[in-house]
Amino acid sequence: MSGRVEAAGRWGLGAPRGGAAHRDSPAPLRARFARNLLAVAGVSVVGLFLLFCFIGPLLYSTDQTHTDLTQVNLPPSAAHWLGTDAVGHDQLGRLMYGGQVSLLVGLAAGVLATVIGTLWGAVAGYAGGWVDAVMMRVVDAGIAIPALFILLVVSAITSPGTPGMIVILGLVSWLVPSRLVRAETLTLKNRDYVLTLRATGGTHGRAIRRHILPNSVSTIVVAATFQVADAILLIAYVSYLGLGVQPPQTDWGGMLTAGLTAAYSGRWWLIVPPGLAIILVVCAFNAIGDGLRDAFDVRGRG
Repeated sequence: MSGRVEAAGRWGLGAPRGGAAHRDSPAPLRARFARNLLAVAGVSVVGLFLLFCFIGPLLYSTDQTHTDLTQVNLPPSAAHWLGTDAVGHDQLGRLMYGGQVSLLVGLAAGVLATVIGTLWGAVAGYAGGWVDAVMMRVVDAGIAIPALFILLVVSAITSPGTPGMIVILGLVSWLVPSRLVRAETLTLKNRDYVLTLRATGGTHGRAIRRHILPNSVSTIVVAATFQVADAILLIAYVSYLGLGVQPPQTDWGGMLTAGLTAAYSGRWWLIVPPGLAIILVVCAFNAIGDGLRDAFDVRGRG
């Protein structure tokens, strides 16, 4: 993932008056993004799933708390469009509520990971020297430990709810964005406008806030989209192993776990819909990330 993001061009926001950084107008940026049809399709898919998961329950009301053993494992019908599961829950309604958890956790954890990684990488790259060495060794040590292993250990110790999963996923996913922002910062901190600010008495914090972070916005935005996709996959992995959010809540990974054994009995409606939902949303966010990378790339301008 890092190879795709590192190719993102610099946007030039926050440059000082008269500085060398280029300021893009919104229209050309949107036009370059719109040329990538897969990226546009990705935005459409994400938008449709957001409507499906958060507006759908208002139009298709179901009871996802109480069980009904008289409606167990029913196939799709006019009464239950995607059938029912092993405890009588309407599968279409459960897909909506499960999507709320998956999308909410994925988006929030992706943003949290990007914020932490951005601040860490900007400080490390700007400070340099032994500060950079120590901070990046922490990052290297974290990357050496698989995120899924950490999630399994934490989930085995405690039973986190939705807020807990957001925090845990954010704390294990910030490492890659920090390396990307650090690499960007190492280049930007030697630009004329940053050196001028420092020569006129500007503080390090002001240099980071006014110049380093705004001029790294392309890398940050593209990294965030990939972090959201990764977070959705991680929550699906953990829930598939039975260590995600606890019942009566569910997410798409938990639905896969619940329907795995039934799938061998021909009850495809218990595993195909959540599996397709995960694949479509993750591919959509990856397509959006690719489109943003191409839109921000200076070689795509003009």
